[in-house]
Amino acid sequence: MLKPWLWLPPKLSHSVAPLATELYSHFFKSETPVWQSFTWNGIHFKNRLGLAGGVDKDAEQLLSWQRLGCGFVEVGTITPEPQSPNPGRILDRSLSDQALWNKMGFPSSGADEVFYNLLARQEDLNIPLLINIGKNRHTDNSRAYKDYQLLLEKFNHCGDAYVVNISSPNTKGLRDLAQKEHLQSFISPLMTTKVALNNKKPLLLKLSPDLESDDLKRIIDVSVDCGVDGFVLTNTTLQRETMKNFPVEGGISGKPLGLLSKKSLQTAVSHLGTEKSKKLLISAGGVMTAEDVFERIKLGADLVEVYSALIFSGPIFFRKVAAKTNESKQAPFQPESSAAQLGGSKNR
Repeated sequence: MLKPWLWLPPKLSHSVAPLATELYSHFFKSETPVWQSFTWNGIHFKNRLGLAGGVDKDAEQLLSWQRLGCGFVEVGTITPEPQSPNPGRILDRSLSDQALWNKMGFPSSGADEVFYNLLARQEDLNIPLLINIGKNRHTDNSRAYKDYQLLLEKFNHCGDAYVVNISSPNTKGLRDLAQKEHLQSFISPLMTTKVALNNKKPLLLKLSPDLESDDLKRIIDVSVDCGVDGFVLTNTTLQRETMKNFPVEGGISGKPLGLLSKKSLQTAVSHLGTEKSKKLLISAGGVMTAEDVFERIKLGADLVEVYSALIFSGPIFFRKVAAKTNESKQAPFQPESSAAQLGGSKNR
């Protein structure tokens, strides 16, 4: 398959991608491919492969992704007020590494604009919608929870679940919210807001791949105790395991992120133990092939998300994975086998 977008400079390719995706999606039927269907907390996923946060930041292409075969879509990250990308160079890629580098920093049209985009499209959307929320870069961490509360209120009647992003390396100090001295005081007001709104939609945390194993376990413990419903594992990494010399700042996604993301998934599955059946685990990062998708599910992921695979394989990736499942006639996923395969569990 020709990939003319890879002939363009990364920033230009990124700019024309929405229009190209919209046009390309009309070549496909609107029916969502069905494979390994999954229902959790009343949300039905016709298939387990979805769009990662960071692609459709302003919820402008929901119906395009539906036509392209997504089992679900995560939009955002959405910030309360509109904000532009970080200054300077913000995008690059390496074909030899199958890696993307970005230093975007939550560019967003803001909550009001995204809200109206959702209203205009949600009636025709037949797949689950996850809403990824974050803070504006000028909001101090001591008041960060207020940005997230505002967004929970704004999108109270939109979408099927929320993803709280505290793991981007491109917003200064954001990852500090996951530290021991901040996490509970950050999460608790969000849960209080959900109760006040009588909002029973799941709330997930999106976490960093750069956490040490013990830190990840601590975050899981605090989150479960606070009532968090699951985790997206993971965001981009600050590690530089690439042949190309990317800038020190910014995050790397794509193939070099794969091992870190899988390790985080394995740690979470093992540590949750019997609690795992109550929580939603979404694996993202380094998922570049259909085989990668199936591997993450076997390791215990309930759902899988992709971003970089769309750059290096094209937006047909979702349909290719669906075709692969039909060809290989994959056996239905057995959730209980994941914990047994990994060994060791934690009973809460």
